[in-house]
Amino acid sequence: MALLDEAQWQGKVFTGGWESTGADGLVTEPATGAELGRYGLADPAAIARSAERAAQAQRDWAARPFQERAAVLRRAGRLWEEHADELRGWLVREAGSVPGKADFELHVAAQECYEAATLPSRPLGELLPSEAPRTSMVRRVPAGVVGVIAPFNAPLILSIRSVAPALALGNAVVLKPDPRTAVCGGFALAAVFAEAGLPEGVLHVLPGAAAAGAALVEDPHVRVISFTGSTAAGRAVGELAGRHLKRAHLELGGNSALLVLADADLDHCISAAAWGSFFHQGQICMTTGRHLVHESLYDEYVARLAEKADSLPVGNPATEPVALGPIIDGGQRDKIHRLVESSVDSGARLAAGGTYEDLFYRPTVLADAGPEVPAYAQEVFGPVAPVARFGSDDEAVALASASEYGLSLGIVTPDVSKGLSLADRIPTGIAHINDQTVNDEAHAPFGGVLASGTGSRFGGAAANIEAFTETRWVTLRGDVAGYPF
Repeated sequence: MALLDEAQWQGKVFTGGWESTGADGLVTEPATGAELGRYGLADPAAIARSAERAAQAQRDWAARPFQERAAVLRRAGRLWEEHADELRGWLVREAGSVPGKADFELHVAAQECYEAATLPSRPLGELLPSEAPRTSMVRRVPAGVVGVIAPFNAPLILSIRSVAPALALGNAVVLKPDPRTAVCGGFALAAVFAEAGLPEGVLHVLPGAAAAGAALVEDPHVRVISFTGSTAAGRAVGELAGRHLKRAHLELGGNSALLVLADADLDHCISAAAWGSFFHQGQICMTTGRHLVHESLYDEYVARLAEKADSLPVGNPATEPVALGPIIDGGQRDKIHRLVESSVDSGARLAAGGTYEDLFYRPTVLADAGPEVPAYAQEVFGPVAPVARFGSDDEAVALASASEYGLSLGIVTPDVSKGLSLADRIPTGIAHINDQTVNDEAHAPFGGVLASGTGSRFGGAAANIEAFTETRWVTLRGDVAGYPF
């Protein structure tokens, strides 16, 4: 039996049950332009209704025995596995994922739920000494209603990593997925948690435009915002949250560097380098956006990376065994192409790619890149690999550090101690020695610094408890304290 019964969700949103909103949007397959269905489009009024309902439902959910909340999360984890074939199809067709990338998202979704299932039984406080004759303690209590705003690129992972721990810790959640991936990044979660036994009203899923997102941030019932998206949008979310005195956890853009040192083995490096820039068409925040290569290896590196790019098949991942699928939409494709063209105009050499057909953009290698080249200096969010050279380790560190972003970092060298030493000099939230920049595990801290976000608020018990609970000081004494007046 299908988990996502289209007769239920067509033209609707999820508020504990499926409801019409009076407006809807088109679910489109980017590879073909075909219509896959229609989703309900939430406006600010719909957000307000759901936030109020969620606040009411949250009190009962938080009061449930911790074992009950853990059991719901465990069942949700199993459901991602049991319905993988059905949900893989949605990730492939709606998000343009190749099947391997879809399988990875489903694996992480299950693991996020299993990890979250351990949170309700974690210590949620500590005893403090006190100057007075009393018991003094710190308690971590649910924040209340958590608003989650998730993007299109890894729609399942980037929704579930906030939704699962927030629910496990006793919160209600209002999720606004990107309308371009409303089903695989939104309705799939609604269906899984409903089947897992989550009480009605604790999770709401409302695809909507920017006005709906702003309403979610502003709503007085929503106490925490978990946002994943571009740095520009994240700044707006953070500013709006600040005006309303609520916490915003921001996981934003990146322009991550891969440093290839003089002693690197290119036979083992090129595959990882290509994966870092071309995985999911480069539509990943951790994508390798800058290849910094020692001058002694530079020419060979460019030639071999270009050869790899030219060999990669691009096409419809639902019907062909391809390495790259479609760009999410025409606007994103055109942005990518403008950056490539302006980079060539600025002096970069097009070593591979730089062309497209419909939404299928060829993996692209830009040689002779540097800070003056737009595709090197900016986040492209497409399958583009700018390559620059360096002569010394200090120059490599300076180049890698000369970015407003600080998300992920890769360093390739057989001298792992040297690699770690260099990584310590470059400000990033994530660093991998002898690997490319795109990595994710449900239990590992994830987050960036500088313009890449507000640090690790995902992955691991400590980060999740910090993100989705409030700190309360509580004291107890056997009699009423006396005072001088």
